[in-house]
Amino acid sequence: MNAFPPARQRGLTVHLVVMIVLSLAAAAAFWLAFNTPVGLLFALYLVLFLAMVIPVPILAYRFYALTRANYQLDRNILRLTWGLRVEDIPVADVEWIRPVKGLLAPLSLPLFRLPGGILGVTRQWDIGEVEFLASATDTLLLVATPRCVYAISPEDPNRFAAAFQKVIEMGSLQRGESHSQYPSFVIAIAWENLWVRYLWLTGLFLNIGALVWVSVLIPTAQQVPLGFGPDGAPLEVVPAARLILLPFLSAVLFSAGWLLGLFFYRRPDQRVQSISLWSSSTLMSLGFLIAIFFILTTPH
Repeated sequence: MNAFPPARQRGLTVHLVVMIVLSLAAAAAFWLAFNTPVGLLFALYLVLFLAMVIPVPILAYRFYALTRANYQLDRNILRLTWGLRVEDIPVADVEWIRPVKGLLAPLSLPLFRLPGGILGVTRQWDIGEVEFLASATDTLLLVATPRCVYAISPEDPNRFAAAFQKVIEMGSLQRGESHSQYPSFVIAIAWENLWVRYLWLTGLFLNIGALVWVSVLIPTAQQVPLGFGPDGAPLEVVPAARLILLPFLSAVLFSAGWLLGLFFYRRPDQRVQSISLWSSSTLMSLGFLIAIFFILTTPH
């Protein structure tokens, strides 16, 4: 297959910088929450922490997807690859390929986009549904099929269009098979493994249990030692409401481990790493729950 990759350098740089900035902001917000008396400001820091940390795994996936992004073409198949998203289109099913300048109305772009990550689905009144698998807007090409239109951005769109025209002139040797793969397929495959299912559910219930337990007990306790020193003695007591930080941090770390495990699970030869990671995340959640128990039962 001939490969026509999208431009990557600018998008990778932008995604990396944004991830670093958000990670530093999330760490700062968590530290400020840890050192702020319980009240409105404490709650605002927690909200800020969530707002900064939630986009990071999304951006990390988009960074990875851009490194794998490619458009491949032979006489039978046009393959669009973007991370775990793969679309095989029989060449015979391609109705037309044209630049966005040929549209009657301006092309509607996905709402959440960055250079290197123009992904999502929009709808155009003149051509219908458009799925974006692109890194830039200035090299966009539209590929029309009976199902929908795909917006792609090969680094050299003229070379891609010329190669496709040549393929059409040569004709297909055999009809290719259409195939669609979405990132969610990894979750479905992993869920079929009974051990994986138990690990996910156990970790989920441990984190929910810790959050509910702390929420119920906070009103009955005024101050607690939030941890222990090197000698095993309780640290200085703090308002009990700060104890909510422990299940909060446990849930964030468990979610990060869950997502990273999915990344490895997509390959059969790396599934042992995924199960090890999910096992450690579940044990970590249990460790947080035990830590909460000792903090609440330690005299202070």
